Amino acid sequence: MERFLSIQGEGENTGALSWFIRLAGCDVGCSWCDVKESWQVSDDQYFEVDFLVEEARNSGAKNVVITGGEPCMYQLDTLTEGIRTAGLKTWLETSGSYPITGFWSWICISPKKFKLPIREQLHRADELKIIVANKADLEWAEEFGTLVKNQCRKYVQPEWSKRQKVMQSILDFQAKHSEWVVSIQSHKYLDLP
Repeated sequence: MERFLSIQGEGENTGALSWFIRLAGCDVGCSWCDVKESWQVSDDQYFEVDFLVEEARNSGAKNVVITGGEPCMYQLDTLTEGIRTAGLKTWLETSGSYPITGFWSWICISPKKFKLPIREQLHRADELKIIVANKADLEWAEEFGTLVKNQCRKYVQPEWSKRQKVMQSILDFQAKHSEWVVSIQSHKYLDLP
C-alpha cells in the first residue's frame, strides 16, 4: 500500500529510524484502525520484491517494519530474506491471526478481538501489544500475557481516541501487573506517518 521513512512510534523499538512497508489487505476490521485504507488491495499496489528490497536498502534506515493491513496474509519468506541479505533488520507488526512466515529480527503481535490470533503463533512474539479502549481490554491483556514466552515484552497501549479515558485504568492495571509497560503512539504526537 505504501512505503515511507519514519520512526517506529510504538512498543519496544520506539524512536528507531525505520523504513516501513505497509502491505495492503486486512480482514481483521478493527473499528478504531487508523489506516482503514489499507484494508483493500488494488492492482496498482503490487511491486517486485527486488524493488522493495532496493528501496529499503537506499532508505538510510537499518530497520524495516513490515506492517499492514495484516501482513501475514502473505508469504513473506522471499521479501524478508532479501531485506536480511541487504544487512537490515526485519520487524513484523501483526495481529497473529494468520501463520507467521518470513525471517524476523523482531515480532510484535497485537491480538484483536475482531479476529483472534492463532494461539500457536503467540510463542513467537518478542513483543505483545494490547490496544486498550476499555477496562475489558485489560482483562484480555492478562489472558494473552500468559500465552507468550517468558522473555516477551508486554505492552498496553491506549487506543488513540480514548487515551485520556483509559489511562487511569491502565495505571491501576500496571500497579498489579508490573511486567506490563505502557506504549504510546509517539509518532502521532510528532505528526509523523
